[in-house]
Amino acid sequence: MKIIISPAKKMNRDADFLPPRNIPVFLERTQKLKEYLRSLTYEELKNLLCCNDEIAGLNYERYQAMDLCSYTNPAILAYDGIQYKYMAPQVFEYDYFDYIENHLRILSGFYGILKPFDGVVPYRLEMQAKLKTPFCNNLYDYWRDDIYEELIRNDSTILNLASAEYSKTIEKYLTGDVNYVTCKFGEMLSGKVVEKGVYVKMARGEMVRFMAEKAIEDLEEIKKFNGLGFKYMDKLSDDNTFVFVKGIKAE
Repeated sequence: MKIIISPAKKMNRDADFLPPRNIPVFLERTQKLKEYLRSLTYEELKNLLCCNDEIAGLNYERYQAMDLCSYTNPAILAYDGIQYKYMAPQVFEYDYFDYIENHLRILSGFYGILKPFDGVVPYRLEMQAKLKTPFCNNLYDYWRDDIYEELIRNDSTILNLASAEYSKTIEKYLTGDVNYVTCKFGEMLSGKVVEKGVYVKMARGEMVRFMAEKAIEDLEEIKKFNGLGFKYMDKLSDDNTFVFVKGIKAE
């Protein structure tokens, strides 16, 4: 089983209490992206990233000085968004790290796909960025089915905890022999399950931690998740979507 999650925009620079174990599988492809991004002017990069001057300036300097093989940190400790804060890998036990190294994969517009202990450097490049270059029309075009093929190399079960922006890289290539399950986290409003961004990110992080703590190998076991007041709702779920609702009792 593989669990997929999104990266975070914010990244730590000094997360080096554990060293990287591997290099990213598509590092040469990342190098090509880096060289293109380094060639952009400040204004071109700012427009691509759709960000303010502070973030644009930081990332312009990053790309100008970037060395993909030096001063890297494990990906799982480098990302610093809400999902990662609630996953809290900084306080994992060592067997939790072994679990996520085997099962968890981070999808990335810059790196393609990452194992938790792949060495990465700080960057900013969202998968949906309008990156039109001489060698691709956008990042979905650049990565094509390579991320998907790497993901299913030794597995036929995928648990999707990624945002639509990133799960899109997988879903268009799915075949019938792959068991693909998406977790949906929401609240009941006017008889419908409504997802709220912050709570969804929190729940995704808590779910990864729950799975690592329990060393879950069977998808059925994740139905026991009850972090942050979420409960699995059998009547709202199906074989491909597990629905967890906040604030009401499980049925």
